[in-house]
Amino acid sequence: AAVLPANTICTATISTGARDTSGNAIVNDYLWTFTTATAPDAIAPTVISTNPLAAATGVALDARVTATFSEAMDPLTILGATYQLACPATTNLTGIITYMPSSNTATFVPGSNLPADTLCTATITTGVRDTSGNAMANNYVWSFRTAASAPPPSPSINLGSSSTFGTFGGSAGVTNQGLLTIINGNIGTTAVSTAVTGFRSTLGGPACLYTVTPLNNGEVTGQIYTAPPPPTVGCPSQGTATTFNIATLARADALAAYNQLVAQPGGPDPLAGNLGSLVLAPGTYTAAAGSFRIQGGNLTLDAQGNANAVWVFQMATTLTVGGPGAAFPQSVTLVNGAQAKNVFWQVGTAATINAGGGGTMAGTIIAQSGVSISTAGNVSIVTLNGRALSLGASVTVVNTVINVPAP
Repeated sequence: AAVLPANTICTATISTGARDTSGNAIVNDYLWTFTTATAPDAIAPTVISTNPLAAATGVALDARVTATFSEAMDPLTILGATYQLACPATTNLTGIITYMPSSNTATFVPGSNLPADTLCTATITTGVRDTSGNAMANNYVWSFRTAASAPPPSPSINLGSSSTFGTFGGSAGVTNQGLLTIINGNIGTTAVSTAVTGFRSTLGGPACLYTVTPLNNGEVTGQIYTAPPPPTVGCPSQGTATTFNIATLARADALAAYNQLVAQPGGPDPLAGNLGSLVLAPGTYTAAAGSFRIQGGNLTLDAQGNANAVWVFQMATTLTVGGPGAAFPQSVTLVNGAQAKNVFWQVGTAATINAGGGGTMAGTIIAQSGVSISTAGNVSIVTLNGRALSLGASVTVVNTVINVPAP
């Protein structure tokens, strides 16, 4: 007599009161269930975020303009007539418009650089519709001002021979705890081979074992470079004068890169040192109070279509990713052409990456006083697309996968 409720389990029953034409009743009640469909979507979509933000200033001249919707949209309705960019307000720009279903994000890529020091206005009209055919209730309009001139060229940071290392433990060593660690690259230290623990070297051969145990046995797909002696009798190619010389050079090159990072002109400090939930354009960022942290949300690095874009994060003391406390892992997300090889973290003391396990970090960390990734006992893998290089103290990893970026 009425429409069934949406998304509900319904039960139908035919009782033994039902009889055939000869008067015979069914032996038992007959029951079955089914679930009704969800209610039709009648909610109008909205724009929940944009990049650049409304009222942003100093926007790069080669920026892409993105808008993220509250739900999945019909890509056939997102086109030049419904997504417009004017710089200034009286001049509509031409460009390419794309829609990414995985993030519900529409992107306007201008056909040429935006004009300098100009107020630009982006408009998404009510012509855009969600996948159920619902239109936005009102046009969405926001404005931003472009930079006065083209951005300065990105700094060139030369890692030298240290570029092949996933971890480098200064003069103190490298320690792995867990069975899930994989270092896709080399590791090293200027200390003796016994300062490396919990690793096996794939290239060195099955006998190149560095104090592995049934609970601590990580894989190094590259070489392990230390001072003598060799780690085992069956591994004569490692822990030699040659591997010590290579480790010494890598440490010197890492120090030179660290000094390059320190020498970069200082930049802004977003949100008093907390980079969580921010979207940052390429550039140099300097921790005013000495430390950076990524807490309360992931950090997004937006290359704005420039595959050569570089980020430098300068801090006199610590870098902390995740938390507060041991829980709540955070990640660094790279978008619009950003590459891990172009992200650098200059850490004046020590770096702690996701002490509770989990999450994905990006970039080359060069720290004076050590790097620790996760904490003993955690099985949730931490991924570092980059490098963890310590100039003095050791590097400790727990169930960590490190992918050394290609040059």
